[in-house]
Amino acid sequence: MSDLKRRKIAHGARVGGGRVGKQPVEDDVSSSASSDAESETVDAPSNEEATEELPKTFKELGIVDALCEACEALNYKHPTPIQAKSIPIALQDRDIIGLAETGSGKTAAFALPILQALLDKPQPLFGLVLAPTRELATQIGQSFEALGSLISLRCAVIVGGLDMVPQSIALSKKPHVIVATPGRLVDHLEKTKGFSLRTLKYLVMDEADRLLDMDFGPSIDKILKFVPRERRTFLFSATMSSKVESLQRASLRDPARVSISSNKYQTVSTLLQHYVFIPHMRKDTYLVYLMNEFAGKSAIVFTRTVWETQRIAILLRTLGFGAIPLHGQLSQSARLGALNKFRAGTRSILVATDVAARGLDIPSVDVVMNLDLPQDSKTYVHRVGRTARAGKSGVAVSIVTQYDLEIYQRIEAALGQKLSEYPSVKEEVMAFQPRVEEAQRHARTEMREISERAVKKKGGTMRAQRRGRRDNMDAEEG
Repeated sequence: MSDLKRRKIAHGARVGGGRVGKQPVEDDVSSSASSDAESETVDAPSNEEATEELPKTFKELGIVDALCEACEALNYKHPTPIQAKSIPIALQDRDIIGLAETGSGKTAAFALPILQALLDKPQPLFGLVLAPTRELATQIGQSFEALGSLISLRCAVIVGGLDMVPQSIALSKKPHVIVATPGRLVDHLEKTKGFSLRTLKYLVMDEADRLLDMDFGPSIDKILKFVPRERRTFLFSATMSSKVESLQRASLRDPARVSISSNKYQTVSTLLQHYVFIPHMRKDTYLVYLMNEFAGKSAIVFTRTVWETQRIAILLRTLGFGAIPLHGQLSQSARLGALNKFRAGTRSILVATDVAARGLDIPSVDVVMNLDLPQDSKTYVHRVGRTARAGKSGVAVSIVTQYDLEIYQRIEAALGQKLSEYPSVKEEVMAFQPRVEEAQRHARTEMREISERAVKKKGGTMRAQRRGRRDNMDAEEG
């Protein structure tokens, strides 16, 4: 390990003072903010240097044997670049801002140092991880439990949409790590007797930019008042925004910035990205054609609205595709059910709003289809990041209409590359038109019935209405 540190410090000196070792950092606090930020950045070297410099095993990073065994059991053979760069710094007791493209292994990059610190000084309520969506929080909780399986880790997942009483009981058992969405955590901090984060040692904000984009800012400010100042804080995200920088100034002390993204909007090299340019009125027909082209592969179809998500799922099911919807208006159990069916392969197509665009690690997604283009480049990066994860290859196809040209050009400019057109023969596409029109009529009828049932349900008893209001209280949390 000492040899590794010496190599890293020497490399830092070569590239101009990237502070990786335990060198003093207080001496230039008074210098300008920009030079300070530059001196604390640990950027990725070129590909040739990266292959020479990066450690080959978790043991070389300084991870203890019990956690190395857990990594082997999970088939984590070699550290990813973000893990190789951030874990040694985290083990040196530094705050970190980690910037890496989605699917690069950020979860293990913060989980392993926290678990190692917990082994050194075991105590309850040791770490807190904040995530923007319920599904991502659940997934992070599962990762912690898997990595901590050999050290008897207790982990509690606290998210909206579920009953608070079982969550309060879980918190009363003093878990070592809490993974939570901010809104529900604030509810417990304010209402659950005996629950406090005064002894917290580690705070992690995963997908930090999305946490702030989803208006969790006030909740995060409240949480920061409940946690001690003497703590380690990690911010991890795929993209950096001005909001994240202001949060960094408010919550981190002398952070090391670990970046493996050369581009602000980075996608992995194993991802093939295409577009099809079509008239708006033919979107459904082209979607069915493309789904037929990728038959037998698992796919996520992204739409802009809850209504469209539901309609497309019905349309595809009518035509014999195994499609299932995922959106923010489903109950938490229905959302997890949809994800589990897709993960297990009983449904091959997940039709989703952007609730599925962030952080969800579904290993076998072959294709991402943007039926509706996202409104910003950052969301595009996260959508297409659902495929081609952990070194695998994947395909992303964006359907572009005459109304999407400006958004599409912005996305290409942000990516710094021109996407290739997906080859399609118009006659072959239009052969699907009659069946698609029939399926559209069926979908319209079914959507009307769903709306009517919802209206009748609204006109139910006052008790049912109160229950409904309570269920929807945390709708914003993902």
